[in-house]
Amino acid sequence: MSYLLLHSSTDGQTKKIVLKIAEQLRSLGHQCDIRDLNTEKNINIASYEKVLVGASIRYGHFNKSLVRFVNMHQQQLNAMKTAFFGVNLTARKEGKDTPETNAYTRKFLEKSLWKPTLKSVFAGALRYPKYGWFDKTMIRFIMKMTDGPTDPNTEIEYTDWEKVSQFTQEFERL
Repeated sequence: MSYLLLHSSTDGQTKKIVLKIAEQLRSLGHQCDIRDLNTEKNINIASYEKVLVGASIRYGHFNKSLVRFVNMHQQQLNAMKTAFFGVNLTARKEGKDTPETNAYTRKFLEKSLWKPTLKSVFAGALRYPKYGWFDKTMIRFIMKMTDGPTDPNTEIEYTDWEKVSQFTQEFERL
C-alpha cells in the first residue's frame, strides 16, 4: 500500500513522530511518502491509498498551512481512509491527551469539514535551549501557569512512543 504522511511541525517533534510512524509502516512493507505542509504547496493526494496528517500547536493554533491543505482537499480526504494527530505540550497531562479532551485538537476537528477516520493527540517536547528569546519567554510563562518546568535549561520529550506505535497499528489496519 502507498501512504502519504504529512506534517506541519514547528520545532521538529511532529516531524520526528511522522518519521517514526513511517519507519514502522515501512517495516510492514508499505510505501510511505513524507511531505512538509509548511513548505510544499501543491500536494497531490489522489495516488495514495491512505493519508495521515500530523500537526503541532504553537500558542494555541495549528499552522495556517494545515488549515489551507484541509480546506483545499477535504472532499478527497473524506472519501478515503485518513488519520490526524495533533501535537502539543498540553497533552502531557492526563485528561488533556485525547482528541475529545484536548481543547486545541477538539476545536480544530469541530470546525473542520474534514472528518478523519482515525484521530489522536500526542504530547510534544520541551526544548528551552533551542528556542529563541521570545519563544523561550512565552513558553516559560505558559509552563508556569500550567505547573510545568520553567528552568531555561530543561529539555524533556513527553511523547509517549508506545501510544504512537499503537496509533500506527490502527492506521495500518484502516
